Amino acid sequence: MKPTNNSLSQLGTTIFTVMSALSQEFDAINLGQGFPDQDGPEDVRQEAARVALEGPNQYPPMMGVPDLRQAVAENNRRFYGLDVDWQQQVMVTSGATEALTASLLALLNPGDDVVLIEPVYDCYLPIVELAGATAKMVRLTPSEWALPEADLRSAFSDKTKLIVLNSPMNPTGKVFSRDELTLIAELVQAHDAYAVCDEVYEHLVFPGAEHVPLMSLPGMADRTVRIGSAGKTFSLTGWKVGYLTGAPDLVAAIAKAHQFITFTTPPNLQLGVALGLNKSNDYFNTLAADMAAKRDRLVAGLERVGFDVLPTEGTYFVTADIRPLGIEMDDAAFAQYLVREARVGTVPVSAFYPQSGPTNFVRFCFCKKPEILDEAVARLEAFLGA
Repeated sequence: MKPTNNSLSQLGTTIFTVMSALSQEFDAINLGQGFPDQDGPEDVRQEAARVALEGPNQYPPMMGVPDLRQAVAENNRRFYGLDVDWQQQVMVTSGATEALTASLLALLNPGDDVVLIEPVYDCYLPIVELAGATAKMVRLTPSEWALPEADLRSAFSDKTKLIVLNSPMNPTGKVFSRDELTLIAELVQAHDAYAVCDEVYEHLVFPGAEHVPLMSLPGMADRTVRIGSAGKTFSLTGWKVGYLTGAPDLVAAIAKAHQFITFTTPPNLQLGVALGLNKSNDYFNTLAADMAAKRDRLVAGLERVGFDVLPTEGTYFVTADIRPLGIEMDDAAFAQYLVREARVGTVPVSAFYPQSGPTNFVRFCFCKKPEILDEAVARLEAFLGA
């Protein structure tokens, strides 16, 4: 038999699927995969339900329904001062992963270089390889996760087509500083490159940190694609509604890939998300404050158990060092051990490194009900003897 696609055939099942399946098998509390255990705002869901019943339910425009594209443009203006033409610069996708895929397939040619920052979200590298491009890795080191300037400069060359930037960053919880973003912008412009920015956690940034879109920096509006997600902003991960913003020529190119990937996204979900994006600032502020409280609750419990927990400035996640527990196993083995014996699911951070990386960290997700977080900590305390 002739072989299947080389890039895909070597891939296994994602670590999120593996750990979620184990959590289900062992009746564990799943703090591995990043999804909330409560659905998002009722009015957003009611609007989607109303449209599903009343219509329209036929193909919406390939670029997305006007209401949602206008709402995305207005959010860019309201939160970041970005002046965006919704008709030429905004496109709706079936989730942020589709936005990433369409962007990378549209912008890359075989032989191009792409700068990726480790630890790297699991879909980035396979998409880059499917496009025939080559990844140049820049590694962040715990616990500060600082961006190493010399390594970043070395990763750029005349072959660099783009950098993929994830901020706020999964799994580290890092929010890139303005100085770090300025360095990235300098290199992108110096090498006539683009930036594809995964900003799905943009509204989940905690006190002391500020989310600054790379697109808002001088000289970057024409070089940047900014990706957002209704799943993260409205705790509706199953809806798979994403959206991207970019210069007209970039969005036009990406639309050509989008039309052959999913073409469009359910109209009722789009209109529900449009209602959500038009909510007052109170909603977005409360979302971040509530998530910060859950972060603090889980961190306090994990530290009481004996983990060394790294700071997190945004996202759903905290990273914990397992070495203080005195358990002689790597993070992958420990995650499997924990889900089977303590019935708490996590994700090993080594899974975010395509090559060998740190093997002493696990990632916990805190976008759960407070009582679920408390029960998870109680199980850890009982099992680890804290």
